[in-house]
Amino acid sequence: MRLFPILAAILVSAAIYALVMERDRISALLAPVEDSELAPAVAQETEEADPLAETEEERDGTVGVVALKSTARTIDSAVTVRGQTEADRQVELRAETAGQIVSDPIRKGAFVEQGETLCQLDPGTREANLAEALARLAEAKSRIPEAEAAVPEAEARIQESRARLVEARAVLNEAEINANAADKLSTDGFASQTRVAQTRAAVEGAKAQITSAEAALKAAQSGEETAAAGIEAARSGVQSAEAAVASARKEIDRLTIKAPFSGLLESDTAELGSFLQAGSLCATVIQLDPIMLVGYIPETEIAKVSLGAPATARLASGGTVEGEVTFISRAADPTTRTFRVDIRVPNEDLSLRDGQTAEIEIDSEGLQAHLLPQSALTLDDDGALGVRIVTPDKTAQFVPVTLLRDSPTGVFVTGLDDTANVIIIGQEFVADGVPVKPTYRETIQ
Repeated sequence: MRLFPILAAILVSAAIYALVMERDRISALLAPVEDSELAPAVAQETEEADPLAETEEERDGTVGVVALKSTARTIDSAVTVRGQTEADRQVELRAETAGQIVSDPIRKGAFVEQGETLCQLDPGTREANLAEALARLAEAKSRIPEAEAAVPEAEARIQESRARLVEARAVLNEAEINANAADKLSTDGFASQTRVAQTRAAVEGAKAQITSAEAALKAAQSGEETAAAGIEAARSGVQSAEAAVASARKEIDRLTIKAPFSGLLESDTAELGSFLQAGSLCATVIQLDPIMLVGYIPETEIAKVSLGAPATARLASGGTVEGEVTFISRAADPTTRTFRVDIRVPNEDLSLRDGQTAEIEIDSEGLQAHLLPQSALTLDDDGALGVRIVTPDKTAQFVPVTLLRDSPTGVFVTGLDDTANVIIIGQEFVADGVPVKPTYRETIQ
């Protein structure tokens, strides 16, 4: 019952094979030949048109193949990674002090310049606090001359006390000499006991004067230390007052929240009349010019990327942008074992937005590769990818290759010598060591 469909399928297959594979032969056989002398020429053209046609050499074991004389060329190698756009800078501006908003809001999407006021808080009593701090500073400064004036007076007292001490010691020395003389005269009967008693009393009086002078000197020195301490206290008071003034001025500066850089508002600024606590959000500002392309490259490819390398990115929206690598992470992500790479891209018209998906190609050092037809690739018995070439002794040989990338005209591969005769037709019908008769074609452009 099914014999007819099977026969029909066989006949159709044979017809297709004849039309596709044996088209030249059939055309030559069906073409009218008026002159019998032209028949050999037609046969010769048929043989030249089909290099795989059976010849006497092939019947002897030589296989006709078509080979490509290929020369290696330098191609740009690129590392491809998927990533996304990211704002160069983004900051949330928050209040550092509490207060009520007294400025009109700026709506999101607006472009703000660096230093432009975004939120203004009510100063309240802060101006009065600054005036009070300035008054205390002036008072503290006025105490320094008074404290410094006490120092010369204390030094004069020290000099006077030292002079009195020297004088008292001289009186003591004189009194001791008189007492010694009176004792000797009294022993020989030339001085009375009254005289001896008077000289001894003079010695004790001189000692008392010395004690008094030393006490006065210590008091004067203590007064000098007190004066110095007074100066230090006055200066400390000035520093404390200056700190209070700086704090009051800083508090006033915190009332004005300004844009730290030029950019776009990602949110409305705080509404007029709203009350902000310390830490409350005023606005969010992002900078999109330049914009960053961020990708994560696997550890097997990171060595091919260098700082300053040009890069091209194709956005999901269809646009293409160019930039250069500005950052390569030195630490891998612990989860994915990939390295972050940042690419800076100009964005003067702000057409690129934060968070857009991009396919990034980063140029790396060029490689020597051969451009071959994709059909020239084959597999060996172990499943390795490669091509078959024509050796100098006209035999076929399998050479494994590495596929780099494809192009509209073929594929780029490495693993071959600088020049190679690659079999592009008939490589599936020969094995290593089989004699071949190659017909050469020109190199792919």
